[in-house]
Amino acid sequence: MSQPGPPVEVVASDLEGTLTTGETWRSVVEYVRERDASRRYSLMVVRNLPHLSLARIGLIDRQRFRDRWLASVAGLLRGMEAAEFAGLAQRIVDRDLWPNRRPVVIGELEAHRQVGRRVILCSGTFQPVLDAFAHLLDAEAHGTRLEEAHGRLTGRLLEPPNTGSRKAARLAVARDGAMLRAAYGDSLADVAMLEQSREAVTVHPEGKLRDVALDRGWRVIEGT
Repeated sequence: MSQPGPPVEVVASDLEGTLTTGETWRSVVEYVRERDASRRYSLMVVRNLPHLSLARIGLIDRQRFRDRWLASVAGLLRGMEAAEFAGLAQRIVDRDLWPNRRPVVIGELEAHRQVGRRVILCSGTFQPVLDAFAHLLDAEAHGTRLEEAHGRLTGRLLEPPNTGSRKAARLAVARDGAMLRAAYGDSLADVAMLEQSREAVTVHPEGKLRDVALDRGWRVIEGT
C-alpha cells in the first residue's frame, strides 16, 4: 500500500492593499447612504473622530483603530437581510475590488495554483466579500464573520477582526501542517502571517512594514 504524500503546499495572501487597491468599507458606506442611512454614518464618524486623531499622531495603535473602524462599519449593516448583503458583497467585488486588482500579484497567485498549491486569502475583510473575491481565484477564504440573527445582520462582528496574530493563527489551522510556501501582505498587521512563510512578499508596503522587509530581506513588489 502506497504511503500518502506530504500535504499540498499553501500560498496565502491578504486582500485589501495587497491584491486590490479597492476598499470594502467605502463601498458599504456608499450603499447604505443611498438608502437614507446617512445619519447612522454621520454618527459613526463622530464617534470615531477622536480615535482617528489619536491614531494619526501615534498615540494609539493604527491597527487597533482600523479594527474599531471595521466594527463600526458592520454597525451600518444592522437589520440588513443576510441575502441582501451577499448581493452587496458581489457588487463590491464586481465594481470596486476586482477592477482595482493588482495584476502582478494576482498573476503570481495564479501561477502557484497552476502548479497545484492551495491558495488561501486571509483578511480582515468581511467574509462574504472575501468569499466573492476568492471565488474568482479558485481560492479558500478566511475573513471577518458577521453576526446574524433570524436571517438578518445584527450590526456586530461574530468575532474580533481577522487581523494580526488572529489572522496568523487561523491560517496555521487552515493549512494543517502544510508548508506555507509564500505569503503576501501590505501592512504591519500581516507580519505574523508573513513570518510563517518560506517566502515573505510585501506589496506596496506601508512605511513601517517596508522597514521590516528591508531589515529581514523580504521581497518587495512595487508597481501594478
